[in-house]
Amino acid sequence: MSHSVKIYDTCIGCTQCVRACPTDVLEMIPWDGCKAKQIASAPRTEDCVGCKRCESACPTDFLSVRVYLWHETTRSMGFRVRVFLVQVYLVFTTNSFPWLTVLVVLPIFAGSLIFVFPHRGNKVIRWYTILICVLELLLMTYAFSYYFQLDDPLIQLTESYQWINFFDFYWRLGIDGLSIGPILLTGFITTLATLAARPITRDSRLFHFLMLAMYSGQIGLFSSQNLLLFFIMWELELIPVYLLLSMWGGKQRLYSATKFILYTAGSSVFLLMGALGIAFYASNEPTFNFETSANQSYPVTLEILFYIGFLIAFAVKSPIIPLHTWLPDTHGEAHYSTCMLLAGILLKMGAYGLVRINMELLSHAHSIFSSWLIIVGAIQIIYAASTSSGQKNLKKRIAYSSVSHMGFTIIGICSISDMGLNGAILQIISHGFIGAALFFLSGTSYDRIRLVYLDEMGGMATLMPKIFMMFSILSLASLALPGMSGFFAELVVFFGIITAKKYFLMPKILITFGAAVGTILTPIYLLSMLRQMFYGYKLFNATNSYFFDSGPRELFVSIAILLPVISIGIYPDFVFSLSVDKVEAILSNFFYS
Repeated sequence: MSHSVKIYDTCIGCTQCVRACPTDVLEMIPWDGCKAKQIASAPRTEDCVGCKRCESACPTDFLSVRVYLWHETTRSMGFRVRVFLVQVYLVFTTNSFPWLTVLVVLPIFAGSLIFVFPHRGNKVIRWYTILICVLELLLMTYAFSYYFQLDDPLIQLTESYQWINFFDFYWRLGIDGLSIGPILLTGFITTLATLAARPITRDSRLFHFLMLAMYSGQIGLFSSQNLLLFFIMWELELIPVYLLLSMWGGKQRLYSATKFILYTAGSSVFLLMGALGIAFYASNEPTFNFETSANQSYPVTLEILFYIGFLIAFAVKSPIIPLHTWLPDTHGEAHYSTCMLLAGILLKMGAYGLVRINMELLSHAHSIFSSWLIIVGAIQIIYAASTSSGQKNLKKRIAYSSVSHMGFTIIGICSISDMGLNGAILQIISHGFIGAALFFLSGTSYDRIRLVYLDEMGGMATLMPKIFMMFSILSLASLALPGMSGFFAELVVFFGIITAKKYFLMPKILITFGAAVGTILTPIYLLSMLRQMFYGYKLFNATNSYFFDSGPRELFVSIAILLPVISIGIYPDFVFSLSVDKVEAILSNFFYS
């Protein structure tokens, strides 16, 4: 490229252009005397890549760089490579790069390439999938670390591309303090779930493609800023989960998969109806944009109808009683890598939608329904904890534990208080780690003893001390031991309901008492589970009593999940710093917040 530089008489000699230049072209110019004449008379060299950063950095806007193409034959190969590398660097260090689109599209696109791989065995497919998951996690960590501003409650890293002109449908993505935590959780848990899926050998290509397809759908849902796109990503989860259940599940896998699809697909109809109702209200052209919908006011009756439709969809996925019955059956039959995604991420999609749509877009209806939902949340904690104690199936006991813990999230969301909502978000992150870890450990135990019923177990502590140690630590984390993430999550939710301005004293006391009863029941079913699994002599006295303990891969996955649980338990402000400003913005719509 040849370059000509036009300098006006108002150059102030600030040298901002020199600092902005990624090459040493401008640094070769002496900065004494008349700056304008020196720059204008400086020879242009091949080192200039035409990035125009000097033009952008000039505070006077009088430095204009006009780039003209050289003849191709005058360029050396080395120069072309240097230009390409600098341009790649500039793309990745500017806010204009479509980070979120890459994060959404990369997993499913890379997963589709699995089907064209040569037949080299399952090992190549497995490591390729793990590599894609790690790359995705590194990309999102880099993008969020450099371009996400913690003190900005507005949508960041926004992208908007018109997709369908017929009804003004946009591919609109963005993140804020509410979505960044679940997105990072998704990247972390999916990577570990893929590593945990090593024992899967049958139809390995399809299995790993479905894992990556779920990855894209989950990232897309948490970053969607468009109601129709939100619905599409919501539906994208159904088919992968159904196939993972029906093909790699237990003996009752078809029953569980059918029950799952009936509940979730049936509830999705209400989600679509609510999205279309909001989009078409008071407008000839549908508007699915979250920002536009948030500024729209609705008649009370219509807003209540919208709220009920969304609530049904999110109550199934969260789950909220009595729409929870699909969950124990699904967890009881799914492979434990699938259970990690269900407990760690899928359940959080419902709670996220409850905040993002019901609370943020339909604030008036939420203030009406929150008084009833908070009672349901307290009942859910007690009911699920009591039911968990009676479950003989290990995975179903952990599943009911998840239902109980999600009750704290419901209470936090419906408290309509700063501390309550922050506690609910922390509970979403905390239980994502703990629930995934417990299902992973239950799966590794099943791989060794081939037993799922607690009354058939016993004596595993002597035979498998590493699994016993990790199971015990993470069970203590689940019962909210101080120093673990669950402790601060539940504690802040308690403070949130106590300090809530919406409720009178007596309702606060009753809700707090109900949640406290749940915290008492939690150690009962968890410690009973540990006693039945690891103590006694049933397996120790079995005919074939030689079992392998946790291997390096399984120990790595367990420790990798345990570390953030302990880190958040010691320093929960890391999670709070992500969401606190967004929470204040959401609560500004409620006059008693």
